[in-house]
Amino acid sequence: MTVHFENLVDVFDQSIAAFESRELFGTKKDGTWVWTTYAEFGAQVNEVRAGLSTLGLQRGDKIAVIADNRVEWAVIAYASFGLGVAMVPMYEAQHDKDWEFIVRDCEAKVLVVATKAILEKTKKFFREIPTLKHIVCLEDGVEGDNVSSYASLRKSNKTVPSIKPGADDTCCLIYTSGTTGNPKGVILSHGNVSSNLNSVHDVFPMNEDDRSLSFLPWAHSFGQTCELHMLFSRGASMALAESTQKILDNLGEVKPTLLFSVPRIFNKLYQAVQKQISEQPAFVQSLVKSALKATAKERENQRLTIGEHVTLAAADKLVFSKVRARFGGRLKYAFSGGAAISREVAEFIDSLGVTVYEGYGLTETSPISTANWPGERRIGSVGRAIPGVTIEIDPTIGSGSKDRVEGEIIVHGPNVMKGYFKRDEENAAVFTKDGGFRTGDQGYLDPAGYLYITGRIKEQYKLENGKYVVPSPLEEKLKLSPYILNALVYGDNRPYNVALLCANLDAVKKFAQEQGLGTQSPEALLDNPKVRELFKKELEKHSADFKGFEEVKDFAIIAEDFTTENDMLTPSLKVKRRKVMEKYGKTVDALYTKKRERPQASAQAN
Repeated sequence: MTVHFENLVDVFDQSIAAFESRELFGTKKDGTWVWTTYAEFGAQVNEVRAGLSTLGLQRGDKIAVIADNRVEWAVIAYASFGLGVAMVPMYEAQHDKDWEFIVRDCEAKVLVVATKAILEKTKKFFREIPTLKHIVCLEDGVEGDNVSSYASLRKSNKTVPSIKPGADDTCCLIYTSGTTGNPKGVILSHGNVSSNLNSVHDVFPMNEDDRSLSFLPWAHSFGQTCELHMLFSRGASMALAESTQKILDNLGEVKPTLLFSVPRIFNKLYQAVQKQISEQPAFVQSLVKSALKATAKERENQRLTIGEHVTLAAADKLVFSKVRARFGGRLKYAFSGGAAISREVAEFIDSLGVTVYEGYGLTETSPISTANWPGERRIGSVGRAIPGVTIEIDPTIGSGSKDRVEGEIIVHGPNVMKGYFKRDEENAAVFTKDGGFRTGDQGYLDPAGYLYITGRIKEQYKLENGKYVVPSPLEEKLKLSPYILNALVYGDNRPYNVALLCANLDAVKKFAQEQGLGTQSPEALLDNPKVRELFKKELEKHSADFKGFEEVKDFAIIAEDFTTENDMLTPSLKVKRRKVMEKYGKTVDALYTKKRERPQASAQAN
């Protein structure tokens, strides 16, 4: 059935009418999963839409929200869309200064906060932000001047019908993570997001029997469009994960058919499964290796021998089926976005019998621009342009390649944002004369139209020898080590690359115990020669595919991970390189100094 949405109110109206008795959102309460149906969700949206109207919200206003994924988040979103109000989502993990900047910059009239603790931090905004008139807290017991609870919104006893927004009306202002400088508000229209839903409906089979485990933040365009709006438009259901630490447990409990994730989470699942396999007897490990080779042949459409079929069946029975059972036993598809997933991880998950589909896009493209889909898939690529979208490569921007047309990726289509809010200069820089969006990413198209990402243009740097290095794909490979939580590769205008490696202290302590190294402080442990040698071997193992000039010549191990709390990761889990270098620049410099000093010390000894 062909489906066409003009706006997100269409999505709401059609889905509530078609799927009213089906489960929509699952939340774990007191150890039990409790489900909200489509009809119950629709009733809440109608109540809250009326309640928001009593706060004076009108078409064209903005409502800012500081909350993680929860049923109330989705209610606020769809209630706002029905008033013609633009939603401005933020993360609970963001810093106060970011909240204040965004609420002021977007000119929000109402602010919704998840907790009383956040409310106390944001009450001062009334004094400092003239547009802000009211704060709503999702927790009870907070009534006061210009402050009310979510529960009170549902008790307005009014009926306020939805308006039908135009395709050009703004549905969301999503602020980019801001790896450098202040975040920018990306203006996404109802037409932008609806075009993404319509295009994916055309190429990807999903239906009301599908279910996801939701842990990607809906405050980010990937989670919001691809999971919340997409599954809602299909009559599917979403279980809200308790936390990222509980993903494996929750997968087994809610038995999803779909998984939407970023590489960081896929890497953790990969490491957990690899650990499980490494604890099996030697013959089972050997069987798995042989089975992985057989599945690799299958991906290349090569015929398997009888022996390979037997090996694959045995590995599936002994190992792969049990891993799928840990994932709930029903998982069919895994969707990866937000950054390039390691080919090794994608192929491994694929070999388990869970098909991996990688896509590409940015907040500015609503977000999907390209995707792999059934019958149209090449692992290693981010797929082909979705219907209605065109990809162009500008070879004059980026480091380029002698072997192919490679350069900056430009996206054309109805998914391209209206622009950055109040950022005329930035808008002029990112839009081409014919309305294309300059992504800042570098890549190339193969003859069949599959897009391959080769790096972020702003992140790439040139070594002293003139070779260009794109660090993020290298860092993703290093993070496949169970001992490395995060990595930063550096070499800008230097003779070679070095790396900062964030240690997985739990794994390192277990290694130290096995080696009889005794109890030591984290700093002393990471400086131990045996631990250094361990990391050296891990570095060599996971950088085997690096080109010669990409090789990491030296490294420093640090006990601190890059997180949103220490402001070294954006809420969408991208490394803030400038922030990391502000803190660890001297550590990085010392790696080069150490290399220079070694020959001198040797000469003096001679």
